Amino acid sequence: MRSWAAIVRLSALPSHSFPFFRTKLQALGKASCSYSMESSGETFIHEGKASVIFPSANQVFYNPVQEFNRDLTCAVITEFSRLHLQQKGTDIVVPGERVEQKLVVNLSETGEDKVTSSPENNSTPPDRPTAHVGEPCPDGLRILEGLAASGLRSIRFAREVPGLHSVVANDFSASAVELIKRNIQHNDVGNLVTGSYGDARMVMYNRTGAKDRFDVIDLDPYGSPSMFLDAAVQSVSEGGLLCITCTDMAVLAGNNGETCYSKYGAMSIKSKFCHEMALRILLHSLDLRANCYQRYIVPLLCISVDFYIRVFVRVFTGQAKVKMCASKQALLYNCVGCGTYHLQRLGKATTHGNNMKYSPATGPPVTASCEFCHQRHQLGGPIWAESLHDKDFVERILSALERNPKRFKTSERIQGVLSMVTEELSDVPLYYTLDNLSSVIRCNTPSLLQFRSALLHAGYRVSLSHACKNALKTDAPPSVIWDIMRCWEKQNPVKRERLSETCPAFHILSKEPKIEGSFEIREDANPKSRKMGLKRFQENPEANWGPKARAKAGGGIATTLEDKRKQHQNKRKNAPSADESHLKSFPCKKLKEGSCELGDSCRYSHNPSEVTQGESPAPLEGTPS
Repeated sequence: MRSWAAIVRLSALPSHSFPFFRTKLQALGKASCSYSMESSGETFIHEGKASVIFPSANQVFYNPVQEFNRDLTCAVITEFSRLHLQQKGTDIVVPGERVEQKLVVNLSETGEDKVTSSPENNSTPPDRPTAHVGEPCPDGLRILEGLAASGLRSIRFAREVPGLHSVVANDFSASAVELIKRNIQHNDVGNLVTGSYGDARMVMYNRTGAKDRFDVIDLDPYGSPSMFLDAAVQSVSEGGLLCITCTDMAVLAGNNGETCYSKYGAMSIKSKFCHEMALRILLHSLDLRANCYQRYIVPLLCISVDFYIRVFVRVFTGQAKVKMCASKQALLYNCVGCGTYHLQRLGKATTHGNNMKYSPATGPPVTASCEFCHQRHQLGGPIWAESLHDKDFVERILSALERNPKRFKTSERIQGVLSMVTEELSDVPLYYTLDNLSSVIRCNTPSLLQFRSALLHAGYRVSLSHACKNALKTDAPPSVIWDIMRCWEKQNPVKRERLSETCPAFHILSKEPKIEGSFEIREDANPKSRKMGLKRFQENPEANWGPKARAKAGGGIATTLEDKRKQHQNKRKNAPSADESHLKSFPCKKLKEGSCELGDSCRYSHNPSEVTQGESPAPLEGTPS
């Protein structure tokens, strides 16, 4: 029976008493996760349509900020299930979803998307089978959550995604598996979800047979998933879906390039486009591992949000397609002075009639020093150089959200992020940032619309990026970008006398622009998602949000990040003086040499007898004194 006295006592406690479950009131309005505490001390987390039990001792990891991650995964798997079952003559039924309309996308040069519907085609034939939420489907998806912790994600799949055959919630912690089984029983999803105790790698390696493979594998580890990738690409079915999260962004974003190479087989570098590069490093690593087994990947959706990256990719088998994978990877040359970057493909695939010819690529695309600022280049990669998304699949997710806008509490953010994804230039890897371009020139920053308009006036394409607020993806060459910045500097001049001959701005501004940049605002310079005011980027949901500390296996409440900062702040400067009291038993060396300027404030002894005694060597043990 629920103890209301315990709930009252809980509400009176400060938020820092529960580091893993504290949530601001305004954050609770944005996320559906809520919690309540029973008299036994256990905490119940409510997220989506699932309710899971957490021990008060914090033995299992939970981060409420990642509700967006779990909502998006449910949306992606739902559409994947729809596609999977449509091929087998079965339709899925999502509670609250309006009747699906037939979409017709206009690909004319006007660029205006038109959506039409055919009412006569909206009805489902009465003899066509349907798959419902919570009911096992014989032809449905077989899902593995390799690192399930509490089983929250697996339970949400069972209660929110139709067309599932089975879900395996696996964890390597015995206490976590016991909790998973309790949560399965608590949510009454035992007909779909099964708890599993074991190493996720061995679970996947034991299911590499063609008939035993999983259709969907979800890996959301604490840190890097690199150790699981080899098993994942083998145990996923033909055309199956891999859902992988990386939270080791310090490694992927360039702080530890050597560590990145050891885990992912690519060098990361510090740059403004580090978040998109992190996505491309992970895709390169996945494709490289899949190629070992004559398999290759096809990205459906890859995003960089909050403090992690998340990729959804399909895996196929085909020797001919695997041969093309070398031409999909590229090395990166990045200038340390001005930030100009160039890609060098590893391979080249050319068509000769009905045949393909594969050969090494030619290069490099740069000279020993940067042609714009005369600085050196850094070499990064290899990275995935093809598209990050399947825009048709992303459009299907957006269409489903429009038919059921209240399905997820984070639906607005999902719509905003995916709308930006559909606007991105899919054939343009990486991006520049406005603040970095202006910082190199040392001039005022042009507005987003002004710079986008200048690129459009010059005849090039341009888009934003979901990975960075002020990013610019464009097919314009670096020479055009710097010419536009030179034109902007003429309108907003900098003090040339303050520029040293070694700085990048001196060399870039010493040349005249070859084009005449126009900064007149164009109507098509403002992207549709920006005009509509969609929720594209995350607001801070709570104080000290981000990656939580690792769960404590032995129990006990973990220290909050704020308390850790206070504990370690100025640790060396403000060392307690009591720790130095034992030094008074040792003679002062400076006094032995002649004099000590510190006097009585010296931490060592100034007692003449101790100083004199310290000068004579101590007798050896066993030697008569």
